Amino acid sequence: MITVEDLLNMRVKVGEGTNDFTMSRGSFVYKQSFSYESTLEFVDKNKEGNATKLHFTDPNRKLDHYFIITEDNGDLEVTYESNDDAINRYWISFAANSSEHIYGCGETYSKFDLKGENVRIWVAEHQNTNRIGRKLIRELLGKKPKKVLPFNKFESYYAQPTFVSSDKYFVHVYIDNYSEFNFKVLNQTTLYLQDKPHFVVKKADTFEELSSKLSDLLGHQRQLPDWVYDGAILAVQEGCDVIDRKIEEAEKKGIKIAGIWSQDWCGCRRTKFGYQVMWNWRYDKEDQYSNLPEKIKEWNEKGIKFLGYINPFIALEKDIYEEAKANGYCVKDKEGNDYQVTITTFPAAMVDFTNPDAYEWYKGLIKNNMIGIGLSGWMADFGEYLPVDCVLHSGEDPYEMHNRWPAIWAKLNNEAIAEAGKEGEVFFFTRAGHTETIKYSHLMWNGDQHVDWSLDDGIAAVVPATLSLAMSGYGMAHSDVGGYTTMKKRLARDKELLLRWEEMNAFSPLYRFHEGNQPVMNVQFDGDEELYNQLEKFTNTHVRLKGYIKELVDENVNKGTPVMRPLFYHYDEPRAYTESLEYLLGRDILVAPVIDKGATTKTVYLPEDEWVHLYSGKEFDGGMVIVGAPVGEPPVFIRKGSKRFEELMSLAK
Repeated sequence: MITVEDLLNMRVKVGEGTNDFTMSRGSFVYKQSFSYESTLEFVDKNKEGNATKLHFTDPNRKLDHYFIITEDNGDLEVTYESNDDAINRYWISFAANSSEHIYGCGETYSKFDLKGENVRIWVAEHQNTNRIGRKLIRELLGKKPKKVLPFNKFESYYAQPTFVSSDKYFVHVYIDNYSEFNFKVLNQTTLYLQDKPHFVVKKADTFEELSSKLSDLLGHQRQLPDWVYDGAILAVQEGCDVIDRKIEEAEKKGIKIAGIWSQDWCGCRRTKFGYQVMWNWRYDKEDQYSNLPEKIKEWNEKGIKFLGYINPFIALEKDIYEEAKANGYCVKDKEGNDYQVTITTFPAAMVDFTNPDAYEWYKGLIKNNMIGIGLSGWMADFGEYLPVDCVLHSGEDPYEMHNRWPAIWAKLNNEAIAEAGKEGEVFFFTRAGHTETIKYSHLMWNGDQHVDWSLDDGIAAVVPATLSLAMSGYGMAHSDVGGYTTMKKRLARDKELLLRWEEMNAFSPLYRFHEGNQPVMNVQFDGDEELYNQLEKFTNTHVRLKGYIKELVDENVNKGTPVMRPLFYHYDEPRAYTESLEYLLGRDILVAPVIDKGATTKTVYLPEDEWVHLYSGKEFDGGMVIVGAPVGEPPVFIRKGSKRFEELMSLAK
């Protein structure tokens, strides 16, 4: 655990440097160069009250640097002062427990425990064409996909300068600029910052208390509308007629439908990448959704909500862009033209949220063109693509705004709902994030998983991604049932994968499906009778969990306790601190998803407690157990001592 003494003995290096970012489709190649580096020498310390001022000097420039450490009931805050205004690089190193485990830093997919890694805090597109290409080559050569890329090759939609230790403390750095948290040296933590250091260290006796402190610092999430727990949110595209037909067929099979999510409500764009959305934010009245407002009312009367899609970009070939262009609402390039960002296969303009008129105009599109016609929710996609070489209306440095952009985007969506008077009725979900996203976003989704079994991009990536968000203070997340990223037959969703994903996501806050970017290549929820039977079973499971999940959401809203939690949250056992592919849904349900193709059994780690296997009724006290796991019976265990035990065991019916 970090103590005052650890910080009093910190080692500090400073420097001057410049960055070189190259962005391609939201993914960044990052280089930097240094013109000056110097290790500071400690001079003395002066204590006044609960604050200690550390005095360092730069032996080369003979200039002074000061760190002020303030203690308050065991919690620490570190601020910085200096008269050397040229410095813009800081390395702060302090002692660490070599056996502790480190979590958080936003959303990480391939690793949950970050000890031994160097973590880059810079929001970016998690997927890129190079990674997908390498995977397809491995598939072609028969080198199947348990290979995981080195951690330093990954980028993340959600990067946050916060980490949590298994020793029950967290560190949060107040920084929006690029930074790195280095845990490679096991007995040392080094913060590399490109802004003046300011951070806090907060401690607790339990992880529940620690989460509460983190939420008090970063923000509390909101309640989800009551209707989201009432069934599946099915992904259906290509118009109102198709939606009607799929609703009718699903209802005949006994499927409980909470909502229909149609990405292409505003039109479609067919590209080499697949079936994509036309980014013109009004309903497609000329083609597939000509009577959408009337149909939304009709579906609402049946208890089925309608959800759509929006992002911060605008299609260049449509009328909404013409309005934005005429009013100067878009981010500019250095020549004064609207900056065109390439996404997958096409360019688009990006709205400049630092322009107050543009911000209000875009918010108006949501209030009028989405909420105004009856939408009850939407995917608020992207947020991580702000180019660092653009020109903003406010004159602010886009490099300094880049990490903040996802939170600004979430804030705009949240304000639209509040100003429309629809809080508690309408919600949105985001994938990109940074520090303030927690204050504004209603729900995360884990981004664009591949429609496969891979550990770093497929179904297995969902659990560590969700748990890392939970330990960063964001306690409500879900994934696309079935995944998203599809690349023809080489990377297409098969039936078994969809069935396993349906099983897993029934035990999450939101049960929402995705067709993928190439729907015709993927098996869908209505593909045959077995798929319908599975959907009916696990939609009912999710609905019967409503009361339990709502209580967990209440805990998250009020106390910051995450809905889906790592096992160590309640069990102080060595294996619990390293387990990244199982999770607790609240205190009383343990889920160990099947993530291996063809598996019919699974070896599961159970913490020491009394557990009952949901489907067989067999009782276990803990340890490593092997259970049957045929399709339709995922390894789920109920804590026997829970007050809801009988109710939760009824989920197997």
